[in-house]
Amino acid sequence: MAQKNLQDSSASHWPEAAQTLMALMHAQGEVARLSEREQLFCTLLASINAVLWAFDWETRRVLYVSPAYERIFGRSADQLLADCNQWRDSIFPDDLDYAERSLAEVLDKGAVEDREYRIIAADGQVRWLSDKCFINRQAEPGQPVIIVGLAEDITDKKQMETELHRLATTDALTQSSNRHHFFECAHRAFAHARQQGEPLSFLMLDIDDFKTINDTYGHQEGDNVLQRIAESGRAALRRRDLFGRIGGEEFAAVFPGCTPQMALQVAARLQRQIQQMRFNHEGQAYGITVSQGLTSLSAADKNVEDLFSRADAAMYQAKREGKNRIVTA
Repeated sequence: MAQKNLQDSSASHWPEAAQTLMALMHAQGEVARLSEREQLFCTLLASINAVLWAFDWETRRVLYVSPAYERIFGRSADQLLADCNQWRDSIFPDDLDYAERSLAEVLDKGAVEDREYRIIAADGQVRWLSDKCFINRQAEPGQPVIIVGLAEDITDKKQMETELHRLATTDALTQSSNRHHFFECAHRAFAHARQQGEPLSFLMLDIDDFKTINDTYGHQEGDNVLQRIAESGRAALRRRDLFGRIGGEEFAAVFPGCTPQMALQVAARLQRQIQQMRFNHEGQAYGITVSQGLTSLSAADKNVEDLFSRADAAMYQAKREGKNRIVTA
């Protein structure tokens, strides 16, 4: 009888024990799956080239920063969590006001998705960030205001954009503005001069007897002459001035805010510099000269093409009068 009771007792407890064991095995499996998910999440965070971050606006504390922070900024995440100024101090000085102002805008807008600014990494490299930030508008009154963000490293994209812009606006041979970019800038300079009532001058320059240089010394030597002219132009002109190659051996310049007298002084300085140039091809030395046409903005000018036409006509007049001179119109 006692043996039967023991058997009954054991049988009655088996289902409960089995259920407990199954529950423990299930829990262990869930822990394993959670661990796998956590590892996968960490792997994904480490692989993306962006920093996930969370910031308490009231206490000015960084609550979370993803592993990419240390890779992109080159600085310790622990130090950032202890002092949010670590991020602020990394921002490029010229961009600091914008970065702080645009961050504060998220309080009113709820999201700011077009923030782009530069940082200086620990190794001294300047990097570009696209730093989108968002705020939870569902937060209960009295709850902390938490801003979350995604700061993506867009340095490569910015460098590509810069290179594409350079290729689109620069003459490949002389590294001066190409014709399209020069006249695009010249139109803006004309509009600004008209709006502000400021003076503006336009210069055309053509290398004298350039065909003879190509025929005598070869096109490679002719290219060298064009490059030297462009270098001289960039050196002689003021910082605000525009200079570009607009044709084969033709260059042009626009002098914003420059009176006719000042423009003539700049043109004369450029003329002297070019006259002093010396070239040598296979032991044969030679020099070059240029003819220039110069004009200034008048009340009758409707657009920059009016100045271009006058300067171009003055340049060809300089050719007819014997070359190596400046003619004003």
